Amino acid sequence: MAVIRNDLLAEFAFFSSILVLKMLAMSLLTGRQRFAKKVFANPEDTRGKSAKVKLDDEDVERVRRAHRNDLENILPWFIMTFVWLTTGPSHLLAMILIRTFTLARIMHTLVYAIVPLQPHRAITFFVGYGITGYQAISTLIYYSKFND
Repeated sequence: MAVIRNDLLAEFAFFSSILVLKMLAMSLLTGRQRFAKKVFANPEDTRGKSAKVKLDDEDVERVRRAHRNDLENILPWFIMTFVWLTTGPSHLLAMILIRTFTLARIMHTLVYAIVPLQPHRAITFFVGYGITGYQAISTLIYYSKFND
């Protein structure tokens, strides 16, 4: 197993931090939608407010689905990219994939939760999905030689 080069680790750490902040912002965006629509998931959150418990508000659920999509795609990417970096990819390729994934996930949120727009949402999803898939296959191929 190769050691991750410092320049690649710094690149990964920087853009991973951006993605963590983006995911944290999704919780705030969900809360903003709940307060704007005055719909909450728990009865105790409605006390003293002219609000109601509602679990199927279209706008709140759209943001929650975008957040869940982040969890389903960004978290595996964190793990896969960290492992993939141990294969010693070129600096340029790693930069392109890490930055493209980050941009794709930010754009995915914009065209899913903020301004719903297809086919842009599908395109941004598959860009990120393809990058994670490429890294997984590349890592499998690299490490398969150690199992021979």
